[in-house]
Amino acid sequence: MDIHHISIQGVGEWNEDAVIWHPDARIFGVVDGATSLIPYRGPYGETGGRLASQLIKRHFEQLPADETRNLETFAKEANLKLGEEMRASGIRTDRKSELWTAAMAAIRIHDHHIEYVQAGDCMVIALYRDGSIRTLTRDQVAHIGEESLAIWRQGIEEGIHTKAELWERVKPRLLQNKEKMNTLEGYSVFNGLPEAENFLEYGKINRIGLAGLLLVTDGLFYPEPWPLQDDETGNPEEKLLRQVAAEGLESYAKWLLALEQDDPECIRYPRFKSSDDKTGIWITFKENSKDFT
Repeated sequence: MDIHHISIQGVGEWNEDAVIWHPDARIFGVVDGATSLIPYRGPYGETGGRLASQLIKRHFEQLPADETRNLETFAKEANLKLGEEMRASGIRTDRKSELWTAAMAAIRIHDHHIEYVQAGDCMVIALYRDGSIRTLTRDQVAHIGEESLAIWRQGIEEGIHTKAELWERVKPRLLQNKEKMNTLEGYSVFNGLPEAENFLEYGKINRIGLAGLLLVTDGLFYPEPWPLQDDETGNPEEKLLRQVAAEGLESYAKWLLALEQDDPECIRYPRFKSSDDKTGIWITFKENSKDFT
């Protein structure tokens, strides 16, 4: 088994992503923290998003190697710890605008199966030895994000060509979206409140024919140009995995960064940040092997 990981800071002051790396327990994951709308700074100037992702990372990495409880239980515990930390820091947890939040996708590798848990828009994608691809998770934020991106694209059509102006146009919708976290009308996310537990997704797959697993935060999503051309159609998750499998995680990230640098105003590839934090884990399995090497 070979495992590679990266975490690259975007344009923000802090890298709000984190890598969960616990090989003794065979637990790996990616976390994407999000800063609250009302600014908060930790003792070293950390943003709420940074504090959230690091807390979740520590929780998983401190688990005993022989822990037998499932990943969903660990995720619920991490969410409760997040709530405790926010309250200890003076955050009014009854106000969603103040909450530190995080998306996450984590796996635990067993001899015969893979266990996973997910919230938000972190993704797990599987590659099989016959070349087929299976997306294990659902982007829980995509439908909300698409509504906001539609406003962004409309601004471009109306002649706005600076990221700053487009951001001002879409900002009210983004603020509204925060109120929908962990509701049936919204999206799932770690936010320290008990209702987050209702929206975690959890499951397992067997390892028959499994060649690789890719875990990513949304900063590594395959870029979708706009407007789409006929030769630019296809499943973005499949494009992402195939490029990583062919070229490696580091090379893919370098290619994506170059593309973003060529589109600083986020016009050709509509997005809310010129370059988001980028975190990924790429795992390849030896054929017919249970060894953790």
